[in-house]
Amino acid sequence: MEDGNKQIRLLIVDDEVGFAEVLRKRMSRRGILVETAYCGEDAVRMLREKEIDAAVLDLKLEGMDGIEILKIFRLLDPKLPVLMLTGHGCEKAVAESIRLGAEDYLSKPVDFNLLLEKVKQVCARKEVPSERDKDSSG
Repeated sequence: MEDGNKQIRLLIVDDEVGFAEVLRKRMSRRGILVETAYCGEDAVRMLREKEIDAAVLDLKLEGMDGIEILKIFRLLDPKLPVLMLTGHGCEKAVAESIRLGAEDYLSKPVDFNLLLEKVKQVCARKEVPSERDKDSSG
């Protein structure tokens, strides 16, 4: 149970299967429904087929990289909160992901509790209308 709120549905996209599975198991134990994708094509298919509240997306993937996937996610669901993971401290790619609308980025190895907190934060923000949305009447 998520503090009286609906259960978070999270998509984890990472080509390191072991890492993604550990995250999935740990998130699941905390009441989060997790889908995992190990490549960009699977991630895009899952976003099309399932209801997803937020995504955790690795920057460096085989084939389609995290930036390409983020661009497609923005087309399919412009309001989807996306957190980027990078093990490669590439400033340019991180800046590009933020410019494309990623909520934040975290470096690998990621602190699990920090990631969990970020996921909860971005999902909570998604649920609450922004000040801009509330203010549009005046």
